[in-house]
Parts: sequence; structure tokens; C-alpha cells
Amino acid sequence: MLDDIPIGYHDSNDNKPMNRDVNGTERTPDVKDLAYIPQVEFNYRLMKNRVSYLKQILNHTNSVHVLQRATGCQLQGNDGIGISKDAFNGEAGDVRYYNSQSDSLHTARVWPEAVDSMWSGGVHIAYSVFYPHCIKRLKNYLAKEKNRVLKRMKPRVRLLQKTLPDSGGAKVTCLATGFYPRHINLTLLRDGQPVSDHQVTGGELLPNGDETYQMRKSLEVSTEELQHHHYTCTAEHLSLDNKLDISLDA
Repeated sequence: MLDDIPIGYHDSNDNKPMNRDVNGTERTPDVKDLAYIPQVEFNYRLMKNRVSYLKQILNHTNSVHVLQRATGCQLQGNDGIGISKDAFNGEAGDVRYYNSQSDSLHTARVWPEAVDSMWSGGVHIAYSVFYPHCIKRLKNYLAKEKNRVLKRMKPRVRLLQKTLPDSGGAKVTCLATGFYPRHINLTLLRDGQPVSDHQVTGGELLPNGDETYQMRKSLEVSTEELQHHHYTCTAEHLSLDNKLDISLDA
């Protein structure tokens, strides 16, 4: 992933990288992609070993278990950090941050450290070796996909009202869709004041399948509330010069 755009994947069955171009079609890996295979294979083996270890120390049975790992690097000016985050069966686990400036490794550990041949100094060395390769790869893809990554797509925002037959009231929904990048502030207001979070449902960020996103927030109200209160929706996004205000009357 480059930011939140898929660049490619590694097929562990065929043991080869599969890359995708701007249109989503697969392209032939170049020399730099092929050079990255050993690192992917190494990380794949580590993950398999960690699953076995976690099953033992957490006393899990031999049913299906899932280990997820997000590992990569962030470029911040001329410097950056390396990051690795693990989750086992949906629960967050160990987090590691490598600081290139101080050549230091910070670990926030949840699970007991694995007792294996990987000593703590070896983990540090692994990060110091992995980090420059990751940054180099990031810069390479950024040069190729700059227009794709830095694009700005404005959200289409609507405030919808749907009658609820059972209660006689209505559901007021603020919907924003078609925006990129993913970060957006979407707020549902009653008489100009934000509605409390515990009253609002939704709020999850969802992909549209075309490298844009959508988000909706809903509130159930009575007929009386609709008559005596004014509902609006606001959206703040990098693609917008100013905050976008949408009224239920619009």
C-alpha cells in the first residue's frame, strides 16, 4: 500500500510479487520489485512462527487463528520512522517504532516476548536494515504514482430523511461519498449544535471501490423533534476550501 492505495501483493503459493498499475490491472514486476521478495518471504515465515507461539502461550486450540501485521515506513521530510503493528484474532498486540534519526527501537509489548533465536539486538538490527529499503521503495512508488496519491476528490454531501413506519418518526442521515483522501470530519447538527456521539449511529469509513470513500451518520428523531428543530450536516475535507454546510431543506 502507498498511503491507502493498493500497489501490489505477494502470492505465497507461487512465491512471486503481483503488482497493479493505476487502472488496477496487473503489471510485470520490475527489478526493484523482485529484489524485495526475500524480505517478504522472511516476514511471512516470522508471522507463521509467531502464530504457533501465540497459540501456545494463550492456550488456544487448533482451530483457525489469524495473525495480522501492518509493517512499513513513514516519510517525514528527509527523515521518517519504521512501524510494525500486530494483531491476533482481532486483538491488538505488539507495536514497534524504529526512529532513524536516533537509531532507536521502541516496543510497546502486549504479549510475552517469544523465546526463540531472535534476540532483542537482532530485532533492532533487522529494523535498521529494513528501514532504508522501505524508504527507498516508498520514494520509488511515490515518483511513479504521485498524481494518483496526491489527488483530491471533493465529497458529495447530502442530508436525507427517511420515515420510520414503526415509530412514526424519521431517520435523518448525513451522507458524504466520493472523497479522497480518506480523512474527513462529518458532523450532524441540531439547531447548530453537534449531536452527541451516543445518539448517532454509523460513522464508519467505507471504501467505494474506485479509490474514493464514503461515510454516513444517522439519527432517529420523532415527528415532534422534526417540527421543532433544524438539522444540518457539515463536512470538512482537504479538497474543500471552506466547510461545507448542508441543510435538510436543501
